[in-house]
Amino acid sequence: MKITNIKDVFFDLDHTLWDFDKNSELTFEKIFSRKHPAIEIGEFIEKYVPINQACWTLYQYDKITHQELRYKRLKESFDALNYIVSDEEIETISQEYIQLLPDNNHLFDGAFEILDYLNGKYKLHIITNGFADVQFRKMKNAKLEPYFESITNSEIAGVKKPNPIIFEHALSLANAKKESSIMIGDSLDADVQGALNMGLDAIFFNESNRPVEENIKQINHLLELKKYL
Repeated sequence: MKITNIKDVFFDLDHTLWDFDKNSELTFEKIFSRKHPAIEIGEFIEKYVPINQACWTLYQYDKITHQELRYKRLKESFDALNYIVSDEEIETISQEYIQLLPDNNHLFDGAFEILDYLNGKYKLHIITNGFADVQFRKMKNAKLEPYFESITNSEIAGVKKPNPIIFEHALSLANAKKESSIMIGDSLDADVQGALNMGLDAIFFNESNRPVEENIKQINHLLELKKYL
């Protein structure tokens, strides 16, 4: 089952190495405890998570801007809770959230262990659709930077996964060939299919154990990458 021709390993960041949901919840908890203590964090997160995912899908395909994403995901979450918040306050919460989010640095179980295992055997890289400044701060604060030789961000590349241009940009930046590269990420569409369409191999990080097609390589825990690499 080992893949023998790989030289460069590309990781997604959020929901793959960096535990976005846990870090996001901690950030909202801090903000709401000071400014909106009436909001029950569990109820808010239950509404926010699917709304945020839907907004990111729209952003991924350029149907909304990043400013619209930041507003829309909060506005719709508050509306779903029947909690009235002014647009000005939504903007304040959004800015504070972006500022505080990288201060929480929970990674998925096994992240450092698998990076230590892969480091030296392969050249490691990041491809992320997240906002550039926020992603760089996440990696720095979580002490992930030393593992990666290149970081490709959608704001720098000008397009988002699964657009093939971002993969081309990443390969060029990494001085890597698609035939000897593999992508690891949590999105079947953006990470897995995007990479496969470009001629890269791909592994789906299926942490929530969603049903997938049999021909897709998948792992449920980061340490399971040792089966393939």
